[in-house]
Amino acid sequence: MSEITIKDIAKQCGVGVSTVSRALNNHPDINPETRRKILEVIEETGFIPNNSARNLKRTDAKCIAVLVKGITNPFFSNMIRIIEEETQRNRYALVLRHVEAHEDEVDVALELEKEKRLRGIVFLGGRFVHSEEKLAKLNVPFIFSTIGVDITDRVGRVEFSNIAVDDRLESRKMTEYLLSLGHRNIAIIVERPEQPIGRLRVDGYKEAYAQRGLSVPEDMICYVQDDIDYYSMENGYLTARKLMESPAGGRVTAIYATSDSLAIGACRAVLEAGKKIPQDISVAGYDGIEMGEYYNPKLTTIKQPVEEMAKETIGLLLDVIAEKEGHQQIVFPASLVVRESTGKCREVRSPLGSG
Repeated sequence: MSEITIKDIAKQCGVGVSTVSRALNNHPDINPETRRKILEVIEETGFIPNNSARNLKRTDAKCIAVLVKGITNPFFSNMIRIIEEETQRNRYALVLRHVEAHEDEVDVALELEKEKRLRGIVFLGGRFVHSEEKLAKLNVPFIFSTIGVDITDRVGRVEFSNIAVDDRLESRKMTEYLLSLGHRNIAIIVERPEQPIGRLRVDGYKEAYAQRGLSVPEDMICYVQDDIDYYSMENGYLTARKLMESPAGGRVTAIYATSDSLAIGACRAVLEAGKKIPQDISVAGYDGIEMGEYYNPKLTTIKQPVEEMAKETIGLLLDVIAEKEGHQQIVFPASLVVRESTGKCREVRSPLGSG
């Protein structure tokens, strides 16, 4: 039996090919009854759109997909812009897909592969913990970028690249800085430890305390809400407000939020509680987004080298596609940027940790 084409669908429905294309792409300028009829015929015939029906020519597509988990996080904006510029410069098309918090990004990638003839995939954000069996189903080169990866972790026989900072090390660096200012009751706002980035950043936080022989204030490990975007300002605000209303809120002298967006949201909760930043409570973030430099007070942060990471991500993927390079595991250094939102602890409102 010959392959069913979009022309066959159009002929059977008595419409033009462009009308079928509009129905597939859910365009508003099509009669609802016509769309229903077309979709019914598609279901009956088992027709599978080639290249998502957006490119109807059977040409050799040069297409790269970027799957973003946490697209509302401003940290990704510059990365996406640079990746888009580089793909266009190399005459590749870019497919940008937002992955919802509850979705598995590899499942989304596998579905996207069915729709488009991809040459490569970039995963921005999300989870690193995927089964080797599932990753092996991806038929094109892929790179994990800015995803929490313990560099001791490895996926057996599946070849892939990973580009990130050392989240455990950088989180320890921020906590050590706050401890050096005399803070002992440092709250951390972070995603749950089931998420690799959350686990690594909490590990770094705890290591900094352990190195000084101090007890970790376990009641100040504050996990963000699961029902809204992990790294949104709203989540930072709600999580910090809950902290400030808890018994621990009366002891906290510093808040370390594991993204700048969370930190900016936390600042609002601190100010609403009648506290001053940094006189009463220091607030620090992670990522180094531009907004943090213009917030009042300017935000102390761990700055990730966004531009370098983005260029390395797309450059390496294109080289792997062209078989110029093999897959690599690349760890970039981040930097501690001290600004106005942190200062020395003026008073200790509870006994120091043991040590």
